[in-house]
Amino acid sequence: MSDHTTDPATEAFAAHRNLLFTVAYEMLGSAADAEDVLQETWLRWVGVDLEQVRDQRAYLVRITTRLSLNRLRTMSHRKEAYVGPWLPEPLLTAPDVAQDVELAESVSMALMLVLETLSPTERAVFVLREVFDVGYDEIAAAVDKSPAAVRQIAHRARRHVDARRPREVVSASRTRAALESFRRALDTGDLQGFLDVLAPEVVLMSDGGGIKQAAVRPIVGADKVARFIVGGAGKHTATITTELTVVNGSPALVLRLDGEIDGVMAVRVEDARITGLYYVRNPEKLTRVESETPLTLR
Repeated sequence: MSDHTTDPATEAFAAHRNLLFTVAYEMLGSAADAEDVLQETWLRWVGVDLEQVRDQRAYLVRITTRLSLNRLRTMSHRKEAYVGPWLPEPLLTAPDVAQDVELAESVSMALMLVLETLSPTERAVFVLREVFDVGYDEIAAAVDKSPAAVRQIAHRARRHVDARRPREVVSASRTRAALESFRRALDTGDLQGFLDVLAPEVVLMSDGGGIKQAAVRPIVGADKVARFIVGGAGKHTATITTELTVVNGSPALVLRLDGEIDGVMAVRVEDARITGLYYVRNPEKLTRVESETPLTLR
C-alpha cells in the first residue's frame, strides 16, 4: 500500500479535489453523482503515467468533465421520468462562501436551474469558462471540440444564461433579511407577512421526487404561493421548526417536523423581495444535509 503522504498521484488529486467536485456538481446538480464522478476520476487518475502529464490540474479537469458529460446524458433520461419539478440537490456550504459573490452566485439554486436548460456540452463549456476561467484550448480537449467551436458554444451559452439568470447579484445580508421575514411569517402563519416579502411574480417549486408530497407544477403569484404555504403548514400536527443555514452559497432554511428534517428551502431575492422559492423534500436529496451538521448563521 502506498504512502498517501508522499504519493504524487494522491497529493495532486487531493490538491484539486474541491475544484473537481465543484465542476462535477455544477454540471450535474447532484452532490451524490458528483462524488461518484470523483471516485471514477480517481480510479482513472491512478492509472496515469504522471511523467507524461504536463498540467495535472488541466488533466484532472478533463477527466472529470468527460465523466460528468457521460453521466449528465444518462441523468437526462432519469429526469424525463421524474415526478414533479426537479431541483438540484442542496449543498451545505461554508458561510464564507456567501462572501465570495462570484462563487456563491455560480452554485446558487437559481443559476443551477438555468444551467438545466443548456445542452450537456453547453453546460460543460459554460461552467469551465465562466465559472473557472479555463482556457478555450483546455475546454476543447475536455469536450472533444475545436477551440473555435468552443468559443461559439461559450458565446451561445453565455447569452442563454444571461437572459435567464437573476437581474442582480444580491448580497448574503439582503438575502438573509428577506429570509428572516419569510421565516417570521412561516412561524406565525401570517398571510400578510408572506405577501409583504414575496414579489408579485414569485414562483414556488417543490421537489418531492414522488416520495414526499409536493406541488406537481410550479406555483406562480404571491397570493397563490402564500396560501399554499399557509394551507400546507396548517395540515401538519407536528411542530414545525426552522434553522437558518447556508446552502449553495446563500442563506437558506432547513425545515423540521418534530425535529426530523422535512426539507431545505432556498430562495432567489431581487429588489429585497423573494422572487423564487425552491423547496427540496425528496429524502434522497437530503442525505448530505442530514449527515452533516447544519452551518447555522448566528
